[in-house]
Formats: sequence, structure tokens, C-alpha cells
Amino acid sequence: MQINAVFEGGGVKGISLAGAVKAAENAGMEFSRVAGTSSGSIVASVLAAGYRADEIKRIIESTPFHSFLQRAPIFNTKFIGPALRVLIKKGLYSGEALENWIREILLAKGIFTFSDIPAGKLYIVASDITNGRLLVLPDDLRQYGINPATFPVAKAVRMSCSIPYFFDPVILRLLGRAAKGKSFGEQFVYIVDGGLLSNFPLWLFDRESKGGPKPLPVLGFQMVGKNSNAPHLIEGPIGMLTAMFETMLSTHDERYIEQQNRNRTIKIPTLGIGTTHFDLTREESENLYNSGLSAGTMFFSRWSSEH
Repeated sequence: MQINAVFEGGGVKGISLAGAVKAAENAGMEFSRVAGTSSGSIVASVLAAGYRADEIKRIIESTPFHSFLQRAPIFNTKFIGPALRVLIKKGLYSGEALENWIREILLAKGIFTFSDIPAGKLYIVASDITNGRLLVLPDDLRQYGINPATFPVAKAVRMSCSIPYFFDPVILRLLGRAAKGKSFGEQFVYIVDGGLLSNFPLWLFDRESKGGPKPLPVLGFQMVGKNSNAPHLIEGPIGMLTAMFETMLSTHDERYIEQQNRNRTIKIPTLGIGTTHFDLTREESENLYNSGLSAGTMFFSRWSSEH
């Protein structure tokens, strides 16, 4: 059965999404169109590239996620280094390692730019903090004078995964008419994690026009866990910013979910693991995957597309 799917963001917790994808495949589901925010954009992009759940699991098992936390040695000086990097680069870590990682994964399936994927198959959500604007990529790149077809998918994923103050923001320069009449400084915009404005864009495929053929069912893959309402330990400004961001991730789309059909949302327990816990053990990674597999299996044993 063909479905459209939306994947929530949640940092390293996104491993659990892969397990739920396996459950969907076991239930005979085929992904037609996919969308995601942050780590959800990673899952969406590899599905759009043609990866299957077993392949995604192998990639996860072979990836040391702590390797994404890269910065120059000068910024590792205790106390001063990280704060200095945030001041200069606007992030604790560069997002280049993550971008290079997803680029290689996509290239293995012949995917580099959005032109390599059927139009409308993949949507990635990011946040333009310069203009206070939600971006649905690739389409919204036209607002910046950028051709969506020639834009690298890996760059869009990095944009969506750039947790504020944790990873560097991605800077885009306006081109053509979009830059006309603007000063040099005004031609640059900062793009960060889509979760800042919509971490679970279940609404995205609901925008399709009514009438005509019956639309495909839209299913959401959402991560929930013991840490969702747990108090955050705030030590210093970075701790406060992390707490603020995780609070936004867990609350601002929830009202929409409450108001819509909750029976189309697969809720995956994340076992108390935090968004930025990049030092996952193999056991923690396996437990997250199995949590997604279990939650998805239970969901599809009860779900009907007629709901």
C-alpha cells in the first residue's frame, strides 16, 4: 500500500525512526512522498533515495555519531574555547561532518541534487532566522534566487539539522532578483534546524488541493519519551539554550497533533535519550531501533487507511 510519510526531528533519537520504517515495510507499506525535519529529514532523504530499512540499519550500526562533533583544536580549550566558538561561528560544532556523511550515503544511490529525485517526492523543513520564516525545501529556495533543482540534497539536510548554538547555521547568499537593491550584508541569510518552527510538519501533505483522485494516507512518525516532560539541568548559557530548544521540539507541534487525527501518528518511545546525546553506545542505538520497530508493529496491527 502506498503512503505519504512525515518524520519528526529529534537529533540522535532519530535512530528510532528507522525501526518504525522497518515495521512499515513489514506491513506492506510503500513510501510515495516523504518529508522530515532535522533527523527526520535524514530518514526522509534516504528513503527518497531508494534505501530500505535493513540498509538504513546497517548505516546506523557503522556510524560513530560522535564524529559529527567537529571543531578546530583551538576551540577545545576548557571553558573559553567552546564559548569563543559560539561567539565567532555561532555554533559549538561545525555541521560539515554530518553533511559529508549524508552526501556519501546519497551518492551511493546516485543522488546529489534535488533534480536526481522525482519532483515532489522529498520535502525538508528548515528555519530562516534572518527573516523569521519557515522553509519547505527545495521549493522555497526560489525565494532566494536559487534554483531548487540544482541544490544539493545533503546541504538541505544539514540546514534542517543545524540545532541552534549546537551546530553552525548554514549561510545562504541571495542571488539574482532576490539580491537586487540589498546591501552586501543584507544578501546573507542564516538557516537553522527546522524544528525551531515546525519539528513535526504533519500538515505538509494536508496542503494538497481537494478534489480529483483520493489522496494517499499521510502517516506521521513521532518520537516521544520519558524525557519529554522531565526537568532540564541548566548550567550556564549553553545549557539554557539547549533546554529552550528541546522544549520547543517537544511542544509546539503537539497542539496540531491533538486537533487532528491522532490515529495516523506512530508514537515511538525514545527511552529517555536526549536530542544531543551523540555518544550513544551500541546498546542504546539498538534499543532505539527496536523501540521504533515495536511501536510501528503495534501501530500497523491496528491501523486502517479508512480511519
